[in-house]
Amino acid sequence: MSTTDGIEQGLRILAADEDREALATTVDLLTGLGHEVTSLAVGLREAAERVAADDPDVTVVVLHDDPQHALEMIEEIAAYASGPVIALVPDFDAGFASAAAERGIDALAGPTDADGVQAAIEVAMHRHAERRALEQQVDQLETALQRRGTIERAKGILMERHAVGEREAFDRLRGHARSTSASVISVAQAVSDGHALLPGD
Repeated sequence: MSTTDGIEQGLRILAADEDREALATTVDLLTGLGHEVTSLAVGLREAAERVAADDPDVTVVVLHDDPQHALEMIEEIAAYASGPVIALVPDFDAGFASAAAERGIDALAGPTDADGVQAAIEVAMHRHAERRALEQQVDQLETALQRRGTIERAKGILMERHAVGEREAFDRLRGHARSTSASVISVAQAVSDGHALLPGD
C-alpha cells in the first residue's frame, strides 16, 4: 500500500455483491482508483471464506434491493475482517446507515461515485487505524496493570515472609533481579507462584 498526499492507494480490496454484473462495475471503479481487487464474493459464505483466506486491507459490500441481506453480509464479513468494511449504497438511508454501523461498517458511499468511494476508503482506513491504536493502548494499559498487580502481590508475600516494609520488599525483588540478570516482573511472578528464589527464602 502507498500514500500520496494523504490518499491511500494500492490497497487489496475484496468486493462482495450478489449481482455479478454490478460487481464488475465496482471492480472497474476500484481498479480505476489504483487499488487491487484480490477476490470477488457473491454470497455470505463465500464472502466470509474469502475474507478469512485473503485478509484484504478493505472489504466493499454493495447494496441493492435487499438491505437486510446486506446487513447480514456486513456482519459476517466484519466478524472475520482485520481491515475496515465499506458499504456502497444507491440511496442514503439513515436507518440503514445506523444499522450498518452497529453491524461493523466503517463508511458509506455511492456505488458509482469514484471520488465518494475513495473518500469513504480514506475515512474507513483512518477510523480503523484509530481503533487499532486505541486497542493497543488498552492492551498496554492492561499489561501495565497486570505487571503492577504481580509486583504488588510479590511485595506482599515478602513483607509477610520476612517481616519487612514495602520498600525493603521491593529492594529484595530488584536486587535479586539484578544479581540473576532477570527482570523484576519475572522475579515477582516467581515469588507470586510460590518459588523461594530470594536470599533467606
